[in-house]
Amino acid sequence: MGLLQVSTNTVSSAVASVTLTGIDSDDVYMVASTNVIPSTDGADLQMRFTESGTANSTSNYDSAFKFLAANTGFTNSSSTNQNKFDISGSIGKNTAGESLSQIQYIYNANNSSEFSFFSIEQSYMFNGGNNHGNQGGGVFTSASSVDGVNFFMDTGDIDSGTFTLYKVV
Repeated sequence: MGLLQVSTNTVSSAVASVTLTGIDSDDVYMVASTNVIPSTDGADLQMRFTESGTANSTSNYDSAFKFLAANTGFTNSSSTNQNKFDISGSIGKNTAGESLSQIQYIYNANNSSEFSFFSIEQSYMFNGGNNHGNQGGGVFTSASSVDGVNFFMDTGDIDSGTFTLYKVV
């Protein structure tokens, strides 16, 4: 088993969002994101699936996560019928080393008769300087053909980071 790079985007100055497209088969896909830093301290990373290259903002996003915090323990989080996936807690920006990195697997995306879903593991420095982790996933409850992902912050822009989409082969 290996990885075939499909699309990549390295952000070096603030952008509103990052879109990775190229999902064109029923294979499993993986997104690796590294050193993601928001323009606003305490911003959450958000995600939507794309159809024909355009982010879908309908209320078809359900998710569940376990947030792990070095300083306090863990919490559970879940949501249904949202217009996006809220996939992180508050990412720090003001202290050296504060950033987010994640690995995400995407399933059933190209299959227009199935729901697309993902699993995720991430680590980031919370906007208080503490390490946090997040594990979980989400489902896009619309039977449609998804061709990519769109990442953005709940407030402000994405200041920097590298986002890469791979096909698992």
